[in-house]
Amino acid sequence: MVDAFEGLMERFVLAGAGFERVLRAVRAEQWAWPTPCTEWDVRLLTNHMTRGNLSYVGLLDGGTGADFLHLRGADALGADPLGAYTRSVQQCATAFARPGALRQVLDYPLGRVTGAQALAVRTTDSVIHTWDLARATGADEKLDTGLVAWIDDRLEEVYAGLAESPTAPDTTHRFFAAPGETLPQEASRQNRLLNRMGRNPERRV
Repeated sequence: MVDAFEGLMERFVLAGAGFERVLRAVRAEQWAWPTPCTEWDVRLLTNHMTRGNLSYVGLLDGGTGADFLHLRGADALGADPLGAYTRSVQQCATAFARPGALRQVLDYPLGRVTGAQALAVRTTDSVIHTWDLARATGADEKLDTGLVAWIDDRLEEVYAGLAESPTAPDTTHRFFAAPGETLPQEASRQNRLLNRMGRNPERRV
């Protein structure tokens, strides 16, 4: 799995920077605006991303899937959402850069995975939620084309063996949205990926 995800650390950092770019433009009144993730407004989406990064660090430190789920909604932003998110990306990158971290077996809530697979899931989540944040706030929705291609080509590998997956037709969709509506043949690769991940790019929030 480490070889299949070569260059993963750089992609995670790039994905985190993409979310940060959109986050920096969020205005005070936009924190309560809705996002394509219907259970989250902009602040809750940002908290999900920040808390998620910290929870992945927790898994590397020996935390359990139950711990991960217990903390899923806990506030990680405080009075400084941008700073909290930026620090969480740095902490996550530092943790996964430890010797052996990508080979470490983690107790992820959806099944035991290597550190490499966990970081691939985190990278994918970061990219898709960057689009969610951009759509919610009216920012530029263009995602990094290299990241889009990388995820689109490896989506089955990223979620292989997990109890729930956006690629499995019989999944519960508790953690991942169901695939979106059929897109026209000329749809961009970004829109096709978003559609696979349960987003409808043609529909406004």
